[in-house]
Amino acid sequence: MKDKLEGRSIRYSIFSYFTVTALVMGILIALFLNTRFSNQLSASMETEGENLVSQVSVSVESFLRTIMKLSDSIYYGVIKNADLSQESISRELQLLYDNNKDSVENIAVFDRSGRMLEVVPAARMKSHVDIAGEEWFAETLAQPENLHFSTPHVQYLFDGSETQYKWVISVSRAVEITDGPFTTQGVLLIDVSYNSLDQIVGEVSLGDSGYLYLMDGGGEIICHPKAQLINAGLMEEDNLEVAGRKEGSYRERFGGEERITTVKSIGYTGWKAVGVNPTGSMTLNVLKTRIFVVFIVLLFLFVLTMINAYISSRITNPIKELEKSVSLLESGDLDAPVYIGGSAEIRSLGHSIQGMALRIKGLMNDIVAEHESKRKSEFDTLQSQINPHFLYNTLDIIVWMIENEKKTDAVRVVTALARFFRISLSRGKSIITVKDELEHVRNYLMIQQMRFKNKFTYEIDADEDVLELASLKLMLQPMVENAIYHGMEFMDGDGVIQIRVWREGDDLYLRVRDNGLGMTKEQVENLFKDSGHVPSRRGSGIGVRNVNERVHLYFGDAYGLRIESEPDEGTDVIIHLPAVPYSEIAEREGK
Repeated sequence: MKDKLEGRSIRYSIFSYFTVTALVMGILIALFLNTRFSNQLSASMETEGENLVSQVSVSVESFLRTIMKLSDSIYYGVIKNADLSQESISRELQLLYDNNKDSVENIAVFDRSGRMLEVVPAARMKSHVDIAGEEWFAETLAQPENLHFSTPHVQYLFDGSETQYKWVISVSRAVEITDGPFTTQGVLLIDVSYNSLDQIVGEVSLGDSGYLYLMDGGGEIICHPKAQLINAGLMEEDNLEVAGRKEGSYRERFGGEERITTVKSIGYTGWKAVGVNPTGSMTLNVLKTRIFVVFIVLLFLFVLTMINAYISSRITNPIKELEKSVSLLESGDLDAPVYIGGSAEIRSLGHSIQGMALRIKGLMNDIVAEHESKRKSEFDTLQSQINPHFLYNTLDIIVWMIENEKKTDAVRVVTALARFFRISLSRGKSIITVKDELEHVRNYLMIQQMRFKNKFTYEIDADEDVLELASLKLMLQPMVENAIYHGMEFMDGDGVIQIRVWREGDDLYLRVRDNGLGMTKEQVENLFKDSGHVPSRRGSGIGVRNVNERVHLYFGDAYGLRIESEPDEGTDVIIHLPAVPYSEIAEREGK
């Protein structure tokens, strides 16, 4: 990921790093809340199960205590105070039954032999039942100090339409019966309605799918909300394993399901109330709570992402603006404004870049000025190099004229040579008037015409309004020199050199035309590529290319030379300059 982010923008990198960090933090917070919530949920389920089981245990104990009080009332208030050989206790039993008939089905008293002494409200005992042979009857007589509770069963002892097919739980105890002068043992039997007990247990639910059931000390189920499924073999319960556990909550896996089992003992009976709550069940409130937690985490991530985007933009926007300024500087626009804004570090960087741009601009201006000065110096040096052949031949002509007593011609040549050198030097100036430039080339042509013994003629034509305009020194002489040496040297007829100077608006044109041998297009192109003149042992050495570069250097790339030539037709060299009065340039240069 690091390699991918290295090619991205700083804003993308900051946003990515912060967002990933926020996402990781959000996930960690969500996991923490989920773990904490799960633990709290588990503890809450255990506490809820224990509380409900405890409440059921209290309710069952209260119900059984009511039955025990009824048993005590029957025994100590009725049976113990009556002589059953002389009086009936049916009325008292009926009264007690009527007061408890919502939870009691039958009340009966038996003597030791199993003979029924009293029963309410049933009419008679079934004929085929041997009470004395019943296990519960023998056990009750064997343990007279205890109350004995049976498991749920269908009432099978008494006849009567109201007592048949009733599920009951029988509570029996040994009693003393007074029979005249004798006291014998008997058994008091109370059939408790199973529905009364089932209502206490069945109305309780743990969560969405939890339930509660009762069993005796041996693990036999007394009440179960899914008793029919268990009896039909469609459901199993781990009641036998739970029977050996002490009170408390246990996590277990039964039937492929994780669940919490809570065990609570019920006093007087040895029964146990068992609560079963599957851990996978969630109430609607729990689901809402989890959705709320997820919403809070998502909201946290959203807010953090928005803050991240705002912070990254505040950090990176000044950097992007500064980057734009640097790009403009890099493209060469050193006058472009540099952005100054953002944090203190960005402003400091902007000031530094601005100062650097100013220094670079100054250095570049210095380099350009130095380069131009160097180029001008090189051209001035080149201009000052007088061809020794030209000087030697001119002096030789002067000597010859003096020897042949042509003193007038000799004076003319000497005067022309003096004027030629005076203008060539021009006190070190590179810009002179058009008038001086024409005078310079006129002296040169006169000397060359006398050297070549009138082999060519020349004409100089200039408008009056151009004579005081500025011209570059020593432009025409190299063009005339090329016309003489390379255009007319091998001609058979008379040569003609025409010099014309005129003005067109803000432009100044100087043309040198000859009727010499001319040049091809390729030769013209080579004049601007190579040294600018055809190699020769004679001439000034200042070629077309050098003159063109000097014009560019002093007046700009919009000006320069243009050559038009055809073989055997002659050549036109046109110099294009700006029409600027010489006085303006002299004033600008302080001259």
